[in-house]
Amino acid sequence: MPRGRHTVGAPGTTSITRREWLAGLGVGATAALAGCSADDDGTDGTDTAADDTGDGDTPSVSGTYDTVIPSSFSTLNPLYNTGSRAGTAIGRALDAGYTFDTDGEYFPLLYDMSTDDGGSVWVFDVREGLEFGDPYGQVDASTFVYQIRELHQTDWSATAQSASWTDVTVEETGEFQFQAELPEAQLLWPESFDPLLYAVPTDIIEPYVDEEDAQGLRQDEAVLDLSFTGNLGGYTLDEWQRGSGTTYSRNDAYYLRTIDEGPDLFSNAPYFEGASISVVEERASRLAALETGEADSAGIPPERFAEFQENPEVDTYRIPQPFNRILSVNMRDNGWNAGPGNLFRHTAFRQGLAAAISSSLPIAGIFRGLAQPHFTWQPSWSEWYPGDDAVTQFGTGDRYGGEVARGLVEDALGESEFDYRFDGDTLVTPAGETVSLDLYHLAGGETSQLVAEFIGQELDGKLGIDVTIEAIDGVRFQRDYWTAEPQGGTDDVGGEEVSWDRPTANNPGPRSVTGAESWDMSIVYGLNTYPLNPLTNAAFFDGADSRYNPVGYYPEFDSTSIFERARTASSEEALQEPFTELFRNLAEEQPYVMLVFGDDLSGYNPDLVGPTENFFNGWDFPAWYFDG
Repeated sequence: MPRGRHTVGAPGTTSITRREWLAGLGVGATAALAGCSADDDGTDGTDTAADDTGDGDTPSVSGTYDTVIPSSFSTLNPLYNTGSRAGTAIGRALDAGYTFDTDGEYFPLLYDMSTDDGGSVWVFDVREGLEFGDPYGQVDASTFVYQIRELHQTDWSATAQSASWTDVTVEETGEFQFQAELPEAQLLWPESFDPLLYAVPTDIIEPYVDEEDAQGLRQDEAVLDLSFTGNLGGYTLDEWQRGSGTTYSRNDAYYLRTIDEGPDLFSNAPYFEGASISVVEERASRLAALETGEADSAGIPPERFAEFQENPEVDTYRIPQPFNRILSVNMRDNGWNAGPGNLFRHTAFRQGLAAAISSSLPIAGIFRGLAQPHFTWQPSWSEWYPGDDAVTQFGTGDRYGGEVARGLVEDALGESEFDYRFDGDTLVTPAGETVSLDLYHLAGGETSQLVAEFIGQELDGKLGIDVTIEAIDGVRFQRDYWTAEPQGGTDDVGGEEVSWDRPTANNPGPRSVTGAESWDMSIVYGLNTYPLNPLTNAAFFDGADSRYNPVGYYPEFDSTSIFERARTASSEEALQEPFTELFRNLAEEQPYVMLVFGDDLSGYNPDLVGPTENFFNGWDFPAWYFDG
């Protein structure tokens, strides 16, 4: 499986490499799952990328690589995980299908991908020599085909990849080859991460398929303990202690040692005798562990970053991120608990909230300059960012302050059937009471708390809204507030009936379908803006029934046609036009009130060779090692 086989060719043209295609389109670099908690310490819990030593020497295997994180993860089941921290923990012991290297180039792990017809049919070449642990045997094309057909393409399973394989025709074409025919050509399909798969033995999955037992599969001990991984990961999971972390041992049978492509360092990888991920909720304890060398990596909060830059016992890294900090407002029926109706559903009201919150003050004060303003659903460093002049910039200039914020809110009040009004500088309910809203932030996160307090001060000072700030555990918020049991249903959206035919836990149905607990506003979760392939944002914004819509946002622009034009684009010019239109509309409608893009701030053991200031999150982590 030589590197560079991942190709894209338009019908009737010569195939070009993925790297050439990316260069031609100017695509930015990013990778990750849709949701991540807005951490206190400036990191999402992933690792940054590594470099080859360049000197031809093979380092010795030594030590354990220990990292500390602020909160736990709820599963290690690769079929159901959607969190970045759990993804890192799984990735220590089990590689996914592919990754992207520090140059943004596709790199095959378990399988390579190629297309010769402009992205309609993709061929998957499974790497030979991949073995599960006893008694499960080899990984081949049937491993993935069975998983796709019997899990991801069924109504009962509700896996993390279920929506990614809708209407895709999958066919096994050889012992180590299968193909996927898409309903519409997608030149950037790998960059969407839709075809990213983990290998899980069919023998484990099959009994649950026979019984259509999704709950049983979620809780299968062999899957949760990753006891089947064989030679598929650099390390073997020794133990997962729920709530406290994971420990690993070096896997000297790791398949990357025998591949022809990649860094020379892969030939004896991995280079740590073991590894661990420890949950340490106290920030002071995490930072102390980093300073003393007890931990080899940890996130650093913005207000401590300058201090650690001066510490010779720690190497610091600042990495721009596509993950945003957003104010999520609940447009579902269990949101807006201040009174009758739900003002969050009015675009002008969300604009008023955005205009009331400064985009620059928290960057300077809370993030110590280690963040960038967030005006639309792309960071400014993305090649797809349409430019400052193309998007409305709430929270700055003449789009910031009490006067403009109240004017926008008054526009929303004129649209409401309920008699909300301003009493002086205070927004009051039809009953004449001050509008009071709750705002949740991540427990144990000082930065998260500071952001919440700042938002509360701004909304109070600019709009006269009373904000009650509450800390909450991320796992609990995900379970009881952010998600709900998928139910489906129909609703009138912009004068048209929309049906939720494929509901998910993150969009369980119309606004009437809600989580177990009511809530108004949250900064618990940030989301990915996908600069590598903005088309992936269809998961959030391709209509009210998009697969990830916990807040119940109904677009007032024709987002579906925009994504359709992007899906059928065949050139940079053709892609840029729908993306610009998308980002212009999202800046205007504020489906989530956009705050900042924070940098990933990490500290590492100075003896560690590998970390670089590059977004790609440890694609070659097995090549990391201790020098001396």
